[in-house]
Amino acid sequence: MKLWNKEQEILFFNNSQNFASINQLFNKTEDGRYLAYWPKSYNGKKTTLQSRNSLIGKFSEKWVADLFDYLIDDENLFVIQQAQIPSIGITSNSPADVVIARKNKKILSPDDVKIIFEVKMSLVWNWEYDVTTNSLTEIGDYRTHKGKPSFTRSDSILKAIGKCIDIRVSNWKASKIPLLVIGNAPLSNGFCKKADYLKNAGIIQGFWSLNPFPLNHGNTRKITPKKGFIRFDDICELKYNLDSIFDENLNFFSGMKNPEELGKIIEIANNENNYQKKGLKFLELINGS
Repeated sequence: MKLWNKEQEILFFNNSQNFASINQLFNKTEDGRYLAYWPKSYNGKKTTLQSRNSLIGKFSEKWVADLFDYLIDDENLFVIQQAQIPSIGITSNSPADVVIARKNKKILSPDDVKIIFEVKMSLVWNWEYDVTTNSLTEIGDYRTHKGKPSFTRSDSILKAIGKCIDIRVSNWKASKIPLLVIGNAPLSNGFCKKADYLKNAGIIQGFWSLNPFPLNHGNTRKITPKKGFIRFDDICELKYNLDSIFDENLNFFSGMKNPEELGKIIEIANNENNYQKKGLKFLELINGS
């Protein structure tokens, strides 16, 4: 099995056409072209495409679940999508995207859970759909279009941070569960130090990008100094890091702040009324700003 690449995005569009219209999947330009994203060079009339977000969300969550299921050697572990862990605040209103658990069921206790994954993946490349030939052509990476895929989108990162804070403060049993945010694009420059802070503080064990080559030409950041962000280049590297998480037996509330300081910061951040605001407030406080 391979990590994220252009083939996955082609598969997404091909599968989605079975139940979604072309207008739900692509933006239509003034001259009649169907494009996944608006190119940076496009100056014509634009509309906002919302319907595709949930489709790529479901597709990428399933892809992540299948990938980790492939990597797990232990027959006593199971990969569950849309899991609920009510005692740590993960309910049907905001289920966990993907978890690895000791029991194969949707509703779990914290003791059943080995890892929780929050999936923040998107279409990375821009695609043009030809109606006459029913074919796709890749027309540029994320530097060429106006979209903000995966970890390049700040509000998406903040929502992930806020949700992880919610989990951490919900119950002391959540302190033993690793939380990982999965993406398929590089982490934006403004969040690299923050990712390291979050890992060092024990809130999130990492932002992992599963796309080795998100650019058509050139390279992207591989890792941050404290490993808060890692770009994985092959399956073996991902499996090694996954196994390392399994082997650790840590209380994840530890690190750069003493328990009293960290507790105050988390309590203040948790008073905000949505995930994005909680994430932003936590980062402001942890940085001392």
